Amino acid sequence: MSKEKRAAKRAAKIAKAQSTAADIAAQSQAAEDAEIQRAFEQGINTLRDLISPSSIEIHSSYFRLGTKYGRTIYVYGYPRTLYTGWISSLINIDEVLDVSMYVYPVETTVVMKNLRKKVTQLEASYNVNAEKGKVRDPELEAAINDAEELRDKLQVGAEKFFRFGLYITLWADSLDELGFVQHKIETLLGQQMIFSKVASSQQEQGMNSTMPQCTDQLQIRRNMNTGAISTSFPFTSADLTQEKGILYGINMHNNGLVIFDRFSLENANLVVFAKSGAGKSFAVKLEAVRSMMIGTEVIIIDPENEYQKLCDAVGGSYIRLSLNSDVRINPFDLPKVVDNEDANDALRANLVTLHGLFRLMLGGNQIGPNGQVVPALTANEEADLDQALIDTYARAGITSDPLTHQSVPPTIINLYDTLLHMGGTGPQLANRLRKYTTGTFAGIFSQQSNVDINNTMVVFNIRDLEDELRPVAMYIILSHIWNVVRAQQKRRLLIVDEAWQLMKYDDSANFLFSLAKRARKYYLGLTTITQDVEDFMSSKMGRAIVANSSMQLLLKQSASAVDVLSDVFKLTDEERKRLANFPVGQGLFFAGANHVHIQVIASETEESLITTRPEDRDR
Repeated sequence: MSKEKRAAKRAAKIAKAQSTAADIAAQSQAAEDAEIQRAFEQGINTLRDLISPSSIEIHSSYFRLGTKYGRTIYVYGYPRTLYTGWISSLINIDEVLDVSMYVYPVETTVVMKNLRKKVTQLEASYNVNAEKGKVRDPELEAAINDAEELRDKLQVGAEKFFRFGLYITLWADSLDELGFVQHKIETLLGQQMIFSKVASSQQEQGMNSTMPQCTDQLQIRRNMNTGAISTSFPFTSADLTQEKGILYGINMHNNGLVIFDRFSLENANLVVFAKSGAGKSFAVKLEAVRSMMIGTEVIIIDPENEYQKLCDAVGGSYIRLSLNSDVRINPFDLPKVVDNEDANDALRANLVTLHGLFRLMLGGNQIGPNGQVVPALTANEEADLDQALIDTYARAGITSDPLTHQSVPPTIINLYDTLLHMGGTGPQLANRLRKYTTGTFAGIFSQQSNVDINNTMVVFNIRDLEDELRPVAMYIILSHIWNVVRAQQKRRLLIVDEAWQLMKYDDSANFLFSLAKRARKYYLGLTTITQDVEDFMSSKMGRAIVANSSMQLLLKQSASAVDVLSDVFKLTDEERKRLANFPVGQGLFFAGANHVHIQVIASETEESLITTRPEDRDR
């Protein structure tokens, strides 16, 4: 092969190698470009890029962040007195808000120096006005008193001084909606004499001040002491929602549900105070029907025939007590079965109950004008009655031995016969008891019991009983129920409506208090309802019943009752003011250490069953 051919062949190989190298370089460059493209595309999808708005527009009175409109307002004026939780209405409002609070502590020495100057100026103005004979200025006098009071508290360390800034950013989907939300917020604050303004030409600074980055760019602050600034604590809305229980109503602080199991507290007792027409019976009946859905039995003493419709609807037993009815309850009944601890004391406990009953039947222990107890029986009459009761049980074969308690119990007629033939004051006592054996009130409580309360709801109606007999009937019914409760322990509610009738007499008040104190042991929740707050709370036993109730429901009250309840429950000034002005169905609901402003609410079906309005009863 010639030299020329060999050179051409070598040149062709070199050209091919160069072409291959160029292809490899081009492919490598393409791969590198693709990697760069992928890195670029991945780089713009960081979290910051994803959450950042597409645009921002700043105007003098609002700003636009992406598709949302915002406006920042600041609070500049406060009333002389702030109530605890005043900001909760703002925190819990059903609008989208950003609320920022800035608190700056101030050195006490600096404040004291400035206060001294301020007091000097105020007193000088006061003296000048006095010398010129001008009419006194109450605002100036109040300012002097407030400044002096603050100086005293700062001096002893009881108060500190702060600078406080409160900013609110409102959000909406349009300018019209933004204006509506602003008006709503300003009205809410204005009702409490708290004044706000739009941060004009400072919307960017306002937006930044309410962002979670702790930069106070508005710097609009107000002087406040410890007491005033503590009322602004934001987390003030109580929550009474549990995993189990029944719905009591709506929490007006935060529109949450008040779902609660009263048996989860240290005791399951509830007291309900309200004036007539405020919704107390409605609330109690609603609780009763909802409690039945989770297996709770309900027993009710109904003085006004308000529970019959509900009782019939749930298939309960409605027992109507009157002198003309066939219903009989024997107060001498003993519990059929009791635990070993109570077995030996069953008779003795019933004797004590009967002593109270007969004192009530014979006029009752009255409370004198000076608070002293005026007894219905003398000491000799008490002793003779005690012996007669023991003898009456003995003649029926019943002694302190629990094995004899299954015998047929005696009746008031047997007691009457025992008293009539014994010495001492026995015949006189028999004479006084005669109206319950052969007289006007004979029959209803002088024969063997024929009442069966083995039902999920039992209502004792005493509306048709004479006024004189009502407290006696309530006492005997409660005693009968107590025997049943002790015999078979179940989850039960006992509702005593118009309980003030029992509080009029010392013995019946003591018996109701005994139930409240011992109910927890027998898985019983006692509900006490009254509209006569003054009479109920003026009794020592009435206050004791409240103290032994872990739950309280305070609906709308009369002006005189508000003062009584505020002292007992240590209500704030704001709660006192609301208590006299609550609409029907709203009130304060206390459960243990928590309490909320509640709205009792029922479904249409529930309301048709439990309404107490005369115009709705036939629906």
